Amino acid sequence: GGAAEVNLYDRDIANIRLARSLGLPIILVADIERGGVFAQVCGTLALLPDDIRPLVIGIIINKFRGDIGLFASGVEVIEEITGVSVLGVVPYADIPLPSEDSLSLGDRRERSAGGLIRIAVIRLPRLANFTDFELLERYVPVDYVLPGDPLAGYDCIILPGTENFIEDLEALTCAGTGEELRLARDRGVPIIGICEGYQMLSRRIVGDGAEYEGFGLIDVTTTCIGRQDASGRQVRRRATGPGTILSRMGEVTGYEIRVGETDRGELSEAFYGDGAATPDGLVFGTYMHGLFQNPGAVNALLSYLSQQRGVPFEPMAAADDEAAYDSLARHFEEHVDMDAIMAYFQDG
Repeated sequence: GGAAEVNLYDRDIANIRLARSLGLPIILVADIERGGVFAQVCGTLALLPDDIRPLVIGIIINKFRGDIGLFASGVEVIEEITGVSVLGVVPYADIPLPSEDSLSLGDRRERSAGGLIRIAVIRLPRLANFTDFELLERYVPVDYVLPGDPLAGYDCIILPGTENFIEDLEALTCAGTGEELRLARDRGVPIIGICEGYQMLSRRIVGDGAEYEGFGLIDVTTTCIGRQDASGRQVRRRATGPGTILSRMGEVTGYEIRVGETDRGELSEAFYGDGAATPDGLVFGTYMHGLFQNPGAVNALLSYLSQQRGVPFEPMAAADDEAAYDSLARHFEEHVDMDAIMAYFQDG
């Protein structure tokens, strides 16, 4: 949350308590893209506890669009009102970095309606780990559709993970998403479940002392245990399941947040030691997050969908997240007074 969540001061750990305990210098970063930057800065500083405000050594204005020179008077106003130096005004830059959490989704629902290939991700009410699909979004339109939204016209449908499996399963069932998924299956549309999304594709689900009916697209039985370790476990697996998509994936990496056990019966594994797939490989599930952060997995899916659509496909090169972070660092250093910041570390 923000630095001035006054109703949370008694139990805040990440912001106020850490600064107070260690006497750390604070730099306040304001997002000008959303507007109201003067109120953001002045209001936040006014609401900080008396012993915390002196720790604020500077202000950075982030995501500025347009001519920075036009904001020179704005910098003067902020410094005059607050008595705190503005260390820099950082222009908006389109650098492909992972988003922080589901709050960053904003209005991504159906934000890109064009394109020859369209993928739907079911935007569960308590969606988790949505960064699983950011690499896909760089290459094709990915629509975050709400429970009950029609799924006709999509080339692939993905059910992601959730923070509350049972409640989200009930929400989808009541909204008619299960029937939409079954109709998509009849049309031959690939359907992929990630973690709890995989569990929802089961025929039978046991959890919380009760039994639930899944969507029945994969003939498996799942026992839910809830999210036991939010940090996850790094895994490396080879796709071993049937069908064109899985057969093209090869070896992939990701992480597992173990949320239950699934008995796949006679069905094939989707990956060695994980998941399950229908005999044609068009419906499969996995407990592995980060699957579509692998270029090989993205290439396998998009090449199949392109072939079905009869459109050309050019495989992507390996992603380079380090280069993106390096680009961000250079951009930051170019527009922020780094000498002023480093002086505090040297003095300490």
